[in-house]
Formats: sequence, structure tokens, C-alpha cells
Amino acid sequence: MAKNLEINAQPPIEKETIRIDKPQVVAGGLPALQSSVKHLMNELDPSALKTLFKVNQVDGFDCPGCAWPDPHDHRSKLGEYCENGAKAIAEEATKKRLYPNFFEKYSVQELTTYSDFWLGKQGRLTQPMFLAPSETHYKPIAWDAAFTLIAQQLNNLKSPNEALFYTSGRTSNEAAFLYQLFVRQFGTNNLPDCSNMCHESSGVALSETVGIGKGSVTLDDFYATDLIMVVGQNPGTNHPRMLSALKKATQNGAKIISINPLPETGLVRFKHPQHPSDLIGKGTKLTDLFLPVRINGDVAVFKAIMRILLDEEDKHGSKPIFDHDFIAQQTLDYDQFIADLRQYKLSDLVPSTGLSLAQIKAAANMVMTAKNIIICWAMGITQHKNGVHNIREIVNLLLLKGSIGKKGAGTCPVRGHSNVQGDRTMGIWESPKPAFLNQLKKVFKFDPPTQHGYNTVQAIEAMHEGKAKVFFAMGGNFLSASPDTEYTAKALQNCDLTVQISTKLNRSHLIHGKAALILPCLGRTERDVQLGGEQFVSVENSMGFVHKSKGVLAPASNHLKSEIAIVCALAKATLGKKSTVNWDKMVVHYDNIRNAIAQVIPGFEQYNERLQGEGFYLPNGARTAKFTTPSGKAHFTINQPSELQLAPGEYLMMTIRSHDQFNTTIYGLDDRYRGIYNGRRVVMMNEQDMKAAKLKQGDMVDLYSNYNNTKRTAECFMVVPYPIPSRCVATYFPEANVLVPIHAYADRSYTPASKSIKVQISLINNS
Repeated sequence: MAKNLEINAQPPIEKETIRIDKPQVVAGGLPALQSSVKHLMNELDPSALKTLFKVNQVDGFDCPGCAWPDPHDHRSKLGEYCENGAKAIAEEATKKRLYPNFFEKYSVQELTTYSDFWLGKQGRLTQPMFLAPSETHYKPIAWDAAFTLIAQQLNNLKSPNEALFYTSGRTSNEAAFLYQLFVRQFGTNNLPDCSNMCHESSGVALSETVGIGKGSVTLDDFYATDLIMVVGQNPGTNHPRMLSALKKATQNGAKIISINPLPETGLVRFKHPQHPSDLIGKGTKLTDLFLPVRINGDVAVFKAIMRILLDEEDKHGSKPIFDHDFIAQQTLDYDQFIADLRQYKLSDLVPSTGLSLAQIKAAANMVMTAKNIIICWAMGITQHKNGVHNIREIVNLLLLKGSIGKKGAGTCPVRGHSNVQGDRTMGIWESPKPAFLNQLKKVFKFDPPTQHGYNTVQAIEAMHEGKAKVFFAMGGNFLSASPDTEYTAKALQNCDLTVQISTKLNRSHLIHGKAALILPCLGRTERDVQLGGEQFVSVENSMGFVHKSKGVLAPASNHLKSEIAIVCALAKATLGKKSTVNWDKMVVHYDNIRNAIAQVIPGFEQYNERLQGEGFYLPNGARTAKFTTPSGKAHFTINQPSELQLAPGEYLMMTIRSHDQFNTTIYGLDDRYRGIYNGRRVVMMNEQDMKAAKLKQGDMVDLYSNYNNTKRTAECFMVVPYPIPSRCVATYFPEANVLVPIHAYADRSYTPASKSIKVQISLINNS
């Protein structure tokens, strides 16, 4: 049998017995502290515990987890990190090591039979490994031999556009800048990245409406606002330090509306794990109004709220609800927007939301009386076919209230990985702007390619169709992060060579091209010493603040290289004398990289000098109401509510994270806040839907989707009753990614529509 036919692209079916308990009603507190200690003690040597006092400190390193910003006024000396930050540190700084004898013991085929959790727990990669064509086991390879092999493959391509260069959000500004510089000197804009799969919809919508594809608020704005709306986001699991900001905001008088299909514990109540006084009592109430919206009913919710505001405006013209001075001076297309809004009736909108009219009126009343509003969102808004429209509708509400470009108000897309926003700023983009390319040309004296490259979805399609032959990933777990698992697996297997720069083993190392390389790199927690001495890198957080990051631990292996050293060596091997860049100079001292960045990218002038303190904010016109759209004004837009229709027996599925998970990294098998323990293959269902389908808790079912007459199946999921709107279900990714078709993505942004997939459920007959 051919080897590829034996490879398991999907995570294996679990043998564990899943236990269901009641969801928790408060986030943080003693359980979060206990969980943090457990993970740290299980993974770290005692000498590595010093990392905890350097996490997110000015003289320390940026947490390898989420992109939530650090407070400027006070940073906890006990450790400026959360429970999932502790898990991320434990995962990276683990004492466990993967030496070549591990790969001698396990064939690639055998490794695919193990879970993603097991793979990640085997320890840090220690030296480069190579899987030759038709071989069954990875074997050690010298760094120089690896670079030569990659360079030969790249230079033998018929066109540079047959190569793909993926980037994950962990990469530093310096590594990302050099990576895109190498790729463009090689001759392509094929720079897909993880932004394509998460907040690309935000970038498209915000660039169009307010002129910049980033959020407009700072952390201080949370402490000066009247109302925070948290939409399609679960901060208690995905960005737990945000709960501290929400707590402080409520103490300053802010109200919170949360809009989400699932009630999430982190938005109900919060106990700060580092505050002894919080460890007793009920904790701080966060959400004042919870709206359990039907999956992808968000445009209808916002349109209904704005329709109520418009009716009030009509009734009380002498006391306007809208900020007409702001609208007249700072916006365009208001009249067209209002004319469209008047066409909608509440009686038509409300059924699409899954909410009652009373609930929507309660939200409208809170919006009506608020002068300063912040709206936060994440994947629950972006990962739909109409993801761009979802965000444009959010902007419409903020513009009506004049709640952008002033203190305590604005847009807040909450990014995932800790430098995913910085990667884009550094030029990791398949659709670069001419101004950026012109500056690259001016500074480095070469002609960058102008033809747009492939985004992530297009890159997968190109590999599947044989148009791309080499796949190179700077970090991440591409297979597990991508939609349509079997389709993506086949795409990767079509390549002549796949290369992964990684710190730990993951499923993308096992689903590979005809030949495959694993290149181990330094992590955030580790010291980076080059010929010019000990180095630091820099990152950009979710609010556009740039600061440095410097590891404190000895590297996990003497064979590790920094991402920067890897890029520079690869560039030299591939480009040779054709390159106009002094790559040796770049790797000797990272100040040289930052000097180059300062010449190319606006906002980074005197980069090295400005990093010596706490850091600096990048320019942001939406933050100051100086909108950088072509018109110089913010734009109202017209958006339609989702019209997804479900046939009998169909449900709308969204994929979500477990509490023991960050992106594709599985820290454990418990989803403590939701009361699900010791397993991941579950489908959360509305209890009335379960009764109608004659299903009960604990039943095992298969899930399947059928798009364009292609049936996709995810097997063996346990049914779990959960308070979710009728005809909606929730599952974890990557286990359910197989159900997300490659061609189901957001209009214009190509973000996979992982939050609104039609599925059917079939009971497994165990008899």
C-alpha cells in the first residue's frame, strides 16, 4: 500500500471516557491558579521558574500566547500573565526533549495515530530532521545541508510563484521583515499567513470604513468608556488578561453587553487569581446584559438596535440620539445608510437573531444612553461568509454614536497570536500596497514583484492543483489550522518539499510533501546570542503598541537557531550574489534589521532608540479621528443580514476552542469552564433540538456536511446538552475542521467560514 494512504490527516478518535459536569459560573480564582501551577510544575525544571517573573515585563519577554496588551500603569511583579499564558510558557519552556532517537523509534505513519495533545507533550525539537522521498522515518540533517536542499528546490522551480511562504503569528517583527524581504527578492508575493484565517475580515472592513485595518482603542480607553460590547468572543479562554481590563472598566462605571451564541464563563464573573481578596466571595460581575444570538445573526442584532435608535431619534428630534456633529464633519454616506435602515422592520429582523424583542430593546437602551462605546470582537464575527459585513455593521453603530476617534470609544478587534498584527505591519501580506513595495525598492535596490500572491485558501488550492511545489512555514501548525482537513492534507502531499520551522512536534510534520524538513528554532523564552552579543526582538500587540522581547532561558538545544538566523542563511543559500541585502550584517546584530525597518515602514523612525523604554504606539488615524480613507472621512456602509436557511435535520455549526487550548496547541483535555472533561470529540446541542432528534447526553454521533455534492464526515462525537440557540451546534477545532469546505469563506477576505457550517447529525448504532 502506498505510504500516503496510511497517513491519518485527522486527529485520531479518542479512547478516553469524557465526563460532563455543570459549567462553571466564575472565571479565574483559585481553580485558575491551581491549573497554572499544575502545568508549570509538570513541565518546567525549577531553574526555569524564573521565567514567570519576566513574562510581559519591560525587561523580559512577550508571552508566546495571545496579543492582549500589557498595562502601562502597573505590571504585576508576581507575573503579568494569565492561566493560559502559564500553559503557553510551560509548553515552550518544558524540560522534555525530542532527540533523533525518538524519530528512530516512531515512523511517520505511527505518529499520525497519536493525538495532537500527545504529539505536543513529547517535548522540544532539538535538531534539524529530514524525511527523504519514500522514507518512513525522519533522520537528522546538518543545517548547511538543509539550507542547500531547500535552495536547490527553490531555484529549480519553473517560477518563484510555485513556492509558498506561510507565516504564523509567533514570528517577531525582525524575523517577519527579513522573511518577506527574502521572499520578495526571490521573486514572489506568495506570503499567506494566519491573519488570512482569523482577522482578515477585520482588516478588509476596517480599511474600507475607517482607513486602517487595526483597532482604534488603547487599553486606557477601557477605563474611560461607558459601554463595552463584546461580540463573538470568549476572552476567559482566548485572552484571559482581558478580564482584568473588563473588571477595572466596570469598577470605573462601564456597562458590558456580551453577544455570543454560548454563555461564556469569562464574561459572567471574574476573580483575579493574583488578588487574595478575590479568592473568596462571588467575584466581580462583568456582563450586564447577555444576548444569546443565533449563529451569524449579528448583523440583524445590530440593525435592530440601530432601527430602535432611529425610531427614538424620530420621536425626540430635539434630543438627538445620534452624534450629528461628528456625522456631518467626519463621515460620508449617512443619508444612504439611513434610507436603507428605514426599509427594515423589527418584526422582520428579530426572528433572525434568535433573541426576543425585549432583549434587543434592553441593549438599545444601553447604547442610547452611552456617550463612549467600545466594541470588541473576534472569530465569532470574522469567520462567516458575510464576515466583512458583520464588522462594517459594527462600525456603523459606532459612527452613529460618534464613538470612534475619541477617548473611551472605538473599534477593538482582539487578535489571537502575540505578533500576528506585527507580521502584517512588517509586510507579510500577499497583496502588498505599492507604497510599501516602492520603499523596499528604494532602500534595497531591487524590483519587488507586483503581482499579488496567494492567500491561505488560494495557497491550499494551488498546492491541490499542482501549481505550487514547495511549501515553507515559518511556525504554526498549518494543517490543523486550515479548513477542509483532507483536502488540505492532499494539497500538502502534492508538494515536492514541505518545510516547517517549529519548536515542537505537530501534525503538520506528519502530513508532508514528497520530502520534508523540520527546522527547530528558539522560542520566546530563550536567550538569543549572535556574534554581536545577546539580542532582543520586538512585537506589536493587538492595540498597535510595539515593544521589545528578550528571552531568559538557555536554549533547549545547542543545535537551535533563531528564526532570523534561519532566514538569513536560507536567503544566502538561495539568492547568492543576486541578493542586494547584506544578510550577514542583519544576523550579527538585530539593530541592523530595525534600522532597515525604520527606512521602509512609516511609524518606525528611530526604531532602536524608541524601544529602549517601554515601547511606542504606531500611527493610527482612526484613533484620532483623522481617517486615512481616500476621502479622509469614515464611511457608513449598507449590509444585509445573513439569510442562511436550514433544511430539516440541518444545524449551523461553529468551531470553537477548549479552555485547555490555544489556537491549535492542545494543553490538556479539559474544558473546565464549560464542564467538559477528559476529551474533545463533543458536539454541544440545544436540549430541545436533542429531544426532537431523539438524542440524549452521551450518545455517540457522526457529523457530516454536504457542500457542492461533496460529503465530509467527522466521526464519533459525544452529544452534550448546552445552552445554545436552537438549530445551532458547537464543536472544537481542529477535530471538526474536516467539515469546513475549502470554498466556504468570507466574501472579499477569504477567511474560512468556520463559524457557520451547515451540518447533519447521525446517531451511531452501537448494536
